[in-house]
Parts: sequence; C-alpha cells; structure tokens
Amino acid sequence: MHKRKIVYIVSDSVGETAELMVKAVLTQFHKEEIEIQSVSYVENTKDLQDIIKVARYNDSIIAYTIVIPSLKHYLDQRAKEKGIIAIDLMNPLMGAFSQTFNKEPNFQPRLMRKLDDNYFRRVEAVEFAVKYDDGQDVGGVKQADIVLIGVSRTSKTPLSMYLAHKRFKVANVPLVPEIPPPDELFTIPRNKCVGLIITPDKLNEIRKERLKNLGLTSQANYANLNRILEELDYAEKIMKRIGCPVINVSNKAVEETADVILAMLKKERSWIG
Repeated sequence: MHKRKIVYIVSDSVGETAELMVKAVLTQFHKEEIEIQSVSYVENTKDLQDIIKVARYNDSIIAYTIVIPSLKHYLDQRAKEKGIIAIDLMNPLMGAFSQTFNKEPNFQPRLMRKLDDNYFRRVEAVEFAVKYDDGQDVGGVKQADIVLIGVSRTSKTPLSMYLAHKRFKVANVPLVPEIPPPDELFTIPRNKCVGLIITPDKLNEIRKERLKNLGLTSQANYANLNRILEELDYAEKIMKRIGCPVINVSNKAVEETADVILAMLKKERSWIG
C-alpha cells in the first residue's frame, strides 16, 4: 500500500502559527506531494492518541504548538515510541526567552487568540468613535457603551478616542442652544451618559487659542464670554434633565477624565472588569 506523505499540524489553539511555519518550509519542497492536515484545540491525551494512531500508518511528521506541559510530554513520548517525528515549534524560542529574560512562560493555550480578539475589538471601537463623533449620526447613541455630552471644546473627541483604545464604543454629542438634543439621549440608561462641564474662563481661554490657530479673530462669537455662559447654562440644564453623572474637565488631562469615567462605570456595571 502506498503511504501518503502528511504533516499533521497539532495545536491547543487554532494552529495558525504552526500552519504558517509548515507552509513556509513546504515551499522549499514544491515538487513533493506532501499533504497538510490541521488538528486544532487539542485538549486531552485522547485527542493526541487519535492523531498518533493515524499518523503511524503514513510517512508523517507532527508539527505542533502545544504549551500545556503534560500534553507536550505525552505527545513527545508517544510519538517516539511509534517512530514518528514530532517537532515542537515553540519550545526552543520559549526556552531562549526564559533563559535570556529570566522569566517563566504562562503555559496557557489560546493567548494569541485573546490578543487578536482584543486588537479587533479596539479597531472596532476606534471606527465606532470616528463614525459617531460630534453628533454626526445619533444612531450611535443607543449602540454606544458610553455617550459623552458637552459644549464645544470640552475634550469630547480626544476622550472618545482614548476610551476607544480601551475597547469601549463611545459616541459624543455636542450641546448647542440652537440645536435640540437628540431624543435618544433621554431614552438610554442615565449611567451610560456622561456630561462634561468646564469653567467659563477656561473655556474662553481654550476657544481663543483655537481661533488663533485657525487664523480667526478672538472677538468671534465662539469665544465671547456671554455666549459661553449661555452655552454652559444650556448644557447643564440638559444634563440635569437626563440625570447623568457630570465631570468638570477644567483642569483634567484626558487620561484623568477617562479614569474617572471608568471608575464610575466599574462601580455601576459589574460587567466591566
């Protein structure tokens, strides 16, 4: 009977790393008909027994990324007994890390997948913050984890981005006397919304600097103190009507304000860890 040439890729996670390495090596043997078979999420010795049972009847190599010591030891031992070559793709590098940096590995499978999931959640949150920035689309108010409201120049956008990098979906809505706030603000849970306020003098200073950077006169209505007082008064009335928590951002860095928001959310929402 003709024996097949097979590389079994075995992993206690998805096995993407092992598959990429095996395929890279396989390109150097392009004339050979070598099959690749992947076995993901190996959790116990029974899974490994099944692989070895099949592998012994072919010309086989087992290339694996298994970090659980007991499973790795079992596979090494059983493969040796059956005359099958089993290659640990991670251990040499993990050993070098341990020796050089004097650190022990976690020996926990699927950590790479967790990192990937965190990365994609962060990207999704940043895209959400961009889409629902500055009240561009009020549809985001109901979908958001956090909704920031306040007058112009109260750090809503940078705060949204900062929180997005912590994987929170944030929408922000400007409060302007001439524009009625979206109805959605009054239908979401109060603790999901956060009002940002600032002292009139500080806001006046920030807006004058903003106009200066834009090459505009500081006498514009945007930086007029009476106009600022009107806006702040209007904003505070909206916040009281909603009943949301309010943070004074006058002398706070974005990081400080974010910490306050996250502390409030952690206190009121047990799902935030």
